Amino acid sequence: MIEPKIFSVMQINSYIKNIIENDFILNSLWIKGEISNFKYHSTGHMYFTLKDRDASLNCVMFKGSADMLPFMPENGMSVVVYGYISIYEKTGQYQLYAEIMEPLGIGSMNIAFEQLKEKLSNEGLFDEDYKREICKYPKCIGVITSPVGAAVRDIINVSKRRNKGVKIVVVPALVQGENAVDSIVSALKLINEWGKCDTIILGRGGGSMEDLQAFNDERVARAIFASEIPVISAVGHETDFTIADFVSDMRAPTPSAGAELAVNSLEFEEERLKKLFDSLNNNINYRLNFENERLKNLTDRRIFKKPLDNIFDREMYISGLEKQMEKIIKNKVIEKSSAFDKLINKMEVLSPMAMLKRGYTIVENTKGESLKSIEDFNCGDTLNILFKDGQVKAKVIDILEKEW
Repeated sequence: MIEPKIFSVMQINSYIKNIIENDFILNSLWIKGEISNFKYHSTGHMYFTLKDRDASLNCVMFKGSADMLPFMPENGMSVVVYGYISIYEKTGQYQLYAEIMEPLGIGSMNIAFEQLKEKLSNEGLFDEDYKREICKYPKCIGVITSPVGAAVRDIINVSKRRNKGVKIVVVPALVQGENAVDSIVSALKLINEWGKCDTIILGRGGGSMEDLQAFNDERVARAIFASEIPVISAVGHETDFTIADFVSDMRAPTPSAGAELAVNSLEFEEERLKKLFDSLNNNINYRLNFENERLKNLTDRRIFKKPLDNIFDREMYISGLEKQMEKIIKNKVIEKSSAFDKLINKMEVLSPMAMLKRGYTIVENTKGESLKSIEDFNCGDTLNILFKDGQVKAKVIDILEKEW
């Protein structure tokens, strides 16, 4: 009897892996499905499940491929994935090793744009509170763009046409391609370190979304936000919007429009100053005419034409007041003098001496107190009786109450 060959689990898994990896279809295929159970590992690898209505397939995308994705996969996203099928020998589970991923229905760049836009908006990088005011009368404009092309010519021509005295400093930068992001970020840092520009114009002509990709990069957005010098984004044509437009301090639809926003027209300012001068001159003339008319009205008054008449009128008025005052004072003196005489007469009539002269007497005790009732007397008291011509000392012998 032939002994059966016995395999280890690893041998079987390795054998199956070899078969699968050498399969013409399984070693290079595209699969579409919906992402679920997505997990972004700290190592940079991505683990997820592709599913449709009938089945599911475990997938892994290693860091090298994951770093090349322009967007971040999310659960529920419909995608098409390129890769190969293999077995993880330790568990015997087969899975798709993904190398490329594209979203279905909408491009990966659009997804990346919306994801970054939402992220930066949530961080507040687009808030109006952080927008710096564009210098109204700049002396120096820093321009970050390609040194060749229509954009730089448009910016220089428009700026010089509006103000020949403004200084234009062009900092050459790549505006598309693999190294464009690093080039733009370096140019922004260079102008800020130099510190002599009043405004920065970051511009280029229009193009496809791929051409404008550098202006949708997170590093460029954060470099614009970190700039201490106000930045005008002048990227593309009228309908092109980039992340740089949202984070910049001002957005211009074209490079030429960016120059118009950055540099005020001298002709416009001269016209504005002329209007201000004319308005000021008109106001001054109006005020002078008004004051002249007011002065004329004042000088036409009688007080100015015949000033002595007014003085004479005042003298007459004061003289009348003096006479009236003298009369009032005289009447008051007479009135008070008469009242005083009446008061003196009344006091004289009511005085004790006047009573004595009329035949009355005043009885006092030895203390000089007037006695008015028999209750004030005691038998044996010594009394002083005052008359008009002298006094008599007497002694109380008896006290009799009134019987009538």
